[in-house]
Amino acid sequence: MGRALEQFKWIWYHRNYFIIFLTPILLLPLPLVIPTSEAKCGYAIILMALYWCTECMPLAVTALLPVVLFPMMGIMKAGDVSIEYLKDSNMLFIGGLLVAIAVENWNLHKRIALRVLLLVGVRPALLMMGFMIVSAFLSMWISNTATTAMMLPIAHAVLQQLKTTELQAEERDFQASGKDNVGFELESSQTKEPTTKEKIPDTKQELEAETYVCQISSDIEHESKMKAMEDKYDRLTKGMSLSVCYSASIGGTATLTGTTPNLILKGQMDKLFPGNGDVINFASWFGFAFPSMLLMLAISWLWLQFMFLGFNMKRSFGCGAKSDRDKEAYAVMRAEYKKLGRMKFAEVAVLIIFILLVLLWFFREPGFFTGWATVLFNQEDAYVSDGTVAILMSMLFFVIPSRMPTCSGYGCNEKGKTVKAPKALLTWKVVHERMPWNIILLLGGGFALAAGSEVSGLSVWLGSILTPLEKIPPFAISILLSLLVATFTECSSNTATTTLFLPILASMATAIKIHPLYVMLPCTIAASLAFMLPVATPPNAIAFSFGNLKVIDMVRAGFMLNIIGILCINLGINTWGYSMFDMGTFPQWANHTGSQP
Repeated sequence: MGRALEQFKWIWYHRNYFIIFLTPILLLPLPLVIPTSEAKCGYAIILMALYWCTECMPLAVTALLPVVLFPMMGIMKAGDVSIEYLKDSNMLFIGGLLVAIAVENWNLHKRIALRVLLLVGVRPALLMMGFMIVSAFLSMWISNTATTAMMLPIAHAVLQQLKTTELQAEERDFQASGKDNVGFELESSQTKEPTTKEKIPDTKQELEAETYVCQISSDIEHESKMKAMEDKYDRLTKGMSLSVCYSASIGGTATLTGTTPNLILKGQMDKLFPGNGDVINFASWFGFAFPSMLLMLAISWLWLQFMFLGFNMKRSFGCGAKSDRDKEAYAVMRAEYKKLGRMKFAEVAVLIIFILLVLLWFFREPGFFTGWATVLFNQEDAYVSDGTVAILMSMLFFVIPSRMPTCSGYGCNEKGKTVKAPKALLTWKVVHERMPWNIILLLGGGFALAAGSEVSGLSVWLGSILTPLEKIPPFAISILLSLLVATFTECSSNTATTTLFLPILASMATAIKIHPLYVMLPCTIAASLAFMLPVATPPNAIAFSFGNLKVIDMVRAGFMLNIIGILCINLGINTWGYSMFDMGTFPQWANHTGSQP
């Protein structure tokens, strides 16, 4: 038995190598028995799906498989495959990340977070709301993981101060009440008149015994209060940790650059439907996703409030003047804010570039009036895109100095020492350390898969297989597919999930003649709703390590949030999204698929 267990352990420890070498061999009958281009492409996609789900190899390395498999199988030429790895969506991703790196590098995100929390206050419900609002806002622009990693230590510092202050106050009250009780007992024994019905302790031993009983009951009451307080702060810590990681994931859905699946949808739409007229851009995405995000965030706050704080509004929100406990916890946040010092020139410069970028994104092609890009550059064709704007603005970080130049700032100072020019807002060393280059390859792998599916005819074959779904109402298809994607993304990365599903969903939509965005858009956002397991997303894992959470806590809270998220997305796609994207008609551009390379 022991030997079998040791062998099993050895196999388990080396499982990745077995998956890497055995999976291609076991799948090999598919292209050998059915020697068509569709089967060959299917072989490559299934192999990559299994590698992505098991993570037996780094995700980015798996994403490079089309460069090897497609040319060797005769599906696409090597040059045509390779060109898929650096599309306009990748440029948008790189530009967005450069902005995020600059914001993080100069601690601008921490200043924004603490400023908002100081405005909100420290009452439990308001504190949770404040942390959720800040986390959601920051994750719209910087990575969900960075947002969670920054916000959780602040949340725990504030909660620890609240807990310490309340424990000290309780201890003071207990000691004061203990002295009062002893004094009261001594006084009552001296002044109380004897009656025939009541026995008065007339010896020192009896008086001490009665005092001891009172003390014991007081101690028991004190211990129960302390235990209740510990339980309260344990629940509050769990709720606050989950609120931060969940709101970071929710906030990332609001902008096109907020999380990788959003950019994958943009890239897949441009690849599969090249004549779509830039239907997905920063402004159109924000117009649809931001209201959905706000709705999800509000209902999520209510659910977490109910689970971990209850609905005692007076206790949660508080009324009247602030207590000493609130003031001390508030002082912790104020002290953290003061540590940042006055706003530096570099922070102001980064903030201005950030605001300019967002404004240029919004008004490039807003849809309800002619954008600046159309007036200046895009009269004949779409020359300028969101990626162009992102790269232009992010290049300024390498040009603008991090300190305001002064008249005598360069050359030699009064003491004769050489004064060097200040560094730029960003240096390539900082970018190289913080840029997730693997995601760029992952995006490219998805675009290569979509191109291979089109060229091989696999997407057409999948569309014909899924034609019977035409009998199901579109809203039911959207909800069922969103549930499927949300379930799948719990055990696979959201990037891999959207990369695998979106080409299939596009083929299905074309086959059953519904607007492709009607299923692709909700499923893309559903891929970011991985709330149930610690391993589902990096923010979940960070919260799990911080918040004394058990897996069952995350499952209980996350299951309902998954349902809430899917319902909110589908509400949006059937109301304001329906009119925004004209979902009621099958668009002309959806009749034409990407051209063969």
